[in-house]
Amino acid sequence: MSTFAKKKFPLLGRLTAIAAVSGLALTACGDDVETADTGDGEGGGTINIAINHGWEEGIAVAELWALILEDEGYDVNKNYLDLAPSFSALTTGDMDFNMNIWQPVTHEEYLEEYGDDLEQVGVWNSDANQVIAVNEDAPVDSLDELAENADLFNSELVGIEPGAGLTERTEQYVIPDYGLEDWEFNTSSTPAMLQEVSTATEAGENIAVTLWMPHWAFNSFPIKPLEDPEESLGQEENMTIYARSGFSDDQPEVFEWLSDFEIETERLQDLEVVLFEEEVEQDDYPEVIREWMEENQDWVDSLTS
Repeated sequence: MSTFAKKKFPLLGRLTAIAAVSGLALTACGDDVETADTGDGEGGGTINIAINHGWEEGIAVAELWALILEDEGYDVNKNYLDLAPSFSALTTGDMDFNMNIWQPVTHEEYLEEYGDDLEQVGVWNSDANQVIAVNEDAPVDSLDELAENADLFNSELVGIEPGAGLTERTEQYVIPDYGLEDWEFNTSSTPAMLQEVSTATEAGENIAVTLWMPHWAFNSFPIKPLEDPEESLGQEENMTIYARSGFSDDQPEVFEWLSDFEIETERLQDLEVVLFEEEVEQDDYPEVIREWMEENQDWVDSLTS
């Protein structure tokens, strides 16, 4: 495969097992999805947010904005969907916006299919990428240093789910590009990988794992991403908000707030920690985020001022 083709290879989403769930019907949180209330062009009314199943950074910011909009007097419906139904619901007007569209690569095919019927609202973080991470005190900073330090890691790379796009990318490109063919690439699940990180941290041992950024693990464990000079894991991407056609006219106030929204990676990962490190139940997200909002009140207030 050519270098150009390799770099355009889609990242395929977080866990393809999650994205491949067959439920094509829209599933609102306890309610049937209704066609979006377009309001009167001056704000107010109902906001329907599409949230991608399994995409933790998107869940965190969408749940945050659901509370912000409620505080501003909007009625908010949160709808957890798979990727294809999420895009489709935006084009039909059943959903108002989705906060976690990765572009230009990961969701390229969806944007090619549905993009003409959507409005791009804004980019809220540009640090999205898939990475190989190691313990912070490991004497390597780049993937091209791993092979010569194989003994430090027992020639072992810990992966996530076997069918994940990140796993496929690692097998097809990272391992051959960086001479890791003699390494053992162990895959099982994301929770199992994170447990391996926890165990290695407690034991003061070196570890190398497949991961993605942003991710709360970078706030919870002393780990760092390795540089990827060959771009074997793809390029950095933009986490972008897309809305249904006409949303900017129907809800100009919300559109403006979302257009201006940015969150630095450190703060985003801190928000993810409170939701996912202790595996908070979905129904409890609002309560936990409320506490986080109180600790970050000045910043939260600035989002709608």
